Amino acid sequence: MRRMAIDTEKTVTVFGGSGFIGRYVVRALARRGHRIRVASRRPDLAYHLQTAGNMGQVMPIQANLRHRWSVDRAVEGADHVVNLVGILSESGRQSFNALQAFGPRAVAEAARGAGAGLTQISAIGADTGSKSAYARTKAEGERAVREVLPEATILRPSIVFGAEDQFFNRFADMARMSPVLPLIGGGTSRFQPVFVNDLAEAVAATVDGTVPSGRIYEIGGPEVLTFREMMEIMLGVIQRRRHLLDIPFGLAERLAGVAKHLPGAPLTPDQVEQLRHDNIVSDSAKAEGRTLAAFGIAPQGLEAILPTYLVRFRPQGQFTKPEPQAGGMRREEEEAI
Repeated sequence: MRRMAIDTEKTVTVFGGSGFIGRYVVRALARRGHRIRVASRRPDLAYHLQTAGNMGQVMPIQANLRHRWSVDRAVEGADHVVNLVGILSESGRQSFNALQAFGPRAVAEAARGAGAGLTQISAIGADTGSKSAYARTKAEGERAVREVLPEATILRPSIVFGAEDQFFNRFADMARMSPVLPLIGGGTSRFQPVFVNDLAEAVAATVDGTVPSGRIYEIGGPEVLTFREMMEIMLGVIQRRRHLLDIPFGLAERLAGVAKHLPGAPLTPDQVEQLRHDNIVSDSAKAEGRTLAAFGIAPQGLEAILPTYLVRFRPQGQFTKPEPQAGGMRREEEEAI
């Protein structure tokens, strides 16, 4: 039987609460006893989150960052606001500028008007001078938030993994059918993957005020891994041997120029540009205590978590016998092909 949370009487509005990271944030907040409004363009996608709390504790509501009036309505009377909205590729009116630059300013202004605190989720690599529209608008969103509400807290996570992620699940699914997995730029870009539950706990801590506000925290997991190393770990977990094919950035850009027009946009030129840069916690963040350590969270690594949700991609699922030799081919083996 689930332990009933004590009502803190604090109301938290979570924009993007029905998404991958959002559902974990909502659960973390519910465990603490906060009252939660899950603000989403489609609140029907958040109905399942009502079971994360007590009766009436979690309430899905309709809001769209492109419509300022709906943002104000969602924030009215809230004690704290969390903005998780972000996209990896543009689609129709869901543009980088609308959601990651204009949206955060609208949320910050609404939070200021309501006298509420604010936690903004950005991304490592946010940079106003970046050639990547994703990274550039993330930085513009940060700047807007700090101009409007200097005491707001900003979290910059590296790549986030968990049961519903669109990274490891996508490549594991690809490995079921394809004998080859692409490594853009040779797979040398470095990442610091963070478990979604660890990130959610960090967000909840900012709502509780257990860490200093008005700072930019960079959130990474316990390991720094190249793209190639992450693919090798993933292949080991699903017990499949696949050829890891190096694709130069120039060729990747041309392929992405075509792929961006396909349903679901499996690869875009903007994503290729992002892969030119490492996505890890900076030395300055470490020196200044602006990392996951500030939250007192011991981060969990890939090899402890991936088997809990990628087992379905093994040849016989959970019934697949262990094969120590499974995984990505060694570079010497690739060169011999």
